[in-house]
Amino acid sequence: MGSDKRKITRRNFSYYMRVTDEVTGQTVGHLMDISTGGFKLDSSTPVPPNKDFRLRIDLTSEVANKNFMVFLARSKWCHRDPVDPTSYNVGFQITNMSPSDFEIFSRLFEQYGSNTARKSTTDHLWK
Repeated sequence: MGSDKRKITRRNFSYYMRVTDEVTGQTVGHLMDISTGGFKLDSSTPVPPNKDFRLRIDLTSEVANKNFMVFLARSKWCHRDPVDPTSYNVGFQITNMSPSDFEIFSRLFEQYGSNTARKSTTDHLWK
């Protein structure tokens, strides 16, 4: 028995998908990593942790029969990107998503996620 912590399946996101704040219309960032319960964004500005957002993701016809989905998520952490010092990596945990939108989110994970998730110091996207 190894000292393996429980790992949540995640994939690096290979499709550039914009995530906006549904309330303000501002771009929060772009998906870079996705898991079954959260995701990581690449953002041009820092995002304070433990802030609740109403987020919108514009969808493609490959994953959904609608143009966008809206759900609630909470920012969990924010770090300066190790490669690009002008951008930030932000971890989000999904806090409320309709079952039909969760199906779409799962399809995003299946279709656009890559299995080559980099090893990082963050076991969970939202930790």
